[in-house]
Amino acid sequence: MKDLLFIIGSESDRCQIEPGLTLAGEIGMSFDLVVYSAHRNLPELTDFLKKEEENYSVIITAAGLSAALPGVVSAMVKKPVLGIPLVSGHLSGIDALLSILQLPKGIPCATMGIGKQGVLNSVYLSERIINTTK
Repeated sequence: MKDLLFIIGSESDRCQIEPGLTLAGEIGMSFDLVVYSAHRNLPELTDFLKKEEENYSVIITAAGLSAALPGVVSAMVKKPVLGIPLVSGHLSGIDALLSILQLPKGIPCATMGIGKQGVLNSVYLSERIINTTK
C-alpha cells in the first residue's frame, strides 16, 4: 500500500502541486499522481477509485474554481480525503476554498489553505494521519 494518492483535475494543475510531490518524496512517503476531472471524466474517476482506493492510506485532491473534485472523491471513498484549493480564476482560489469548506454533512474533507502552503500542509497532515494508524 502506498501512502498518498494525489488527484488533480487537469494536467495544468501539476505545477501548483509539485512542491507537495517534492516534499512527499523528501520525507519518504510513497505516492502516485493521477489526473481525473470530476467534470470532464467522472466515469473514469469513479472506476479508478473503485479499483484503487484500498491501495492508498490518504487521498489528496487539488482543484480550482468550483473545486468539485474533493467533494466528489470524498463522497465515493472511505479513506481520508484532503482538499487543496488551487489559485485560479478571478477570485484567486477563494471560490475553491469555500466550495471545499462547505461540503454537505456526511462528505468529510479536510480543507487546506489556498495554494502552496495548502499543498505542503496536506503532505504534513497526511503524514500525521498515517503515523496515528501505525
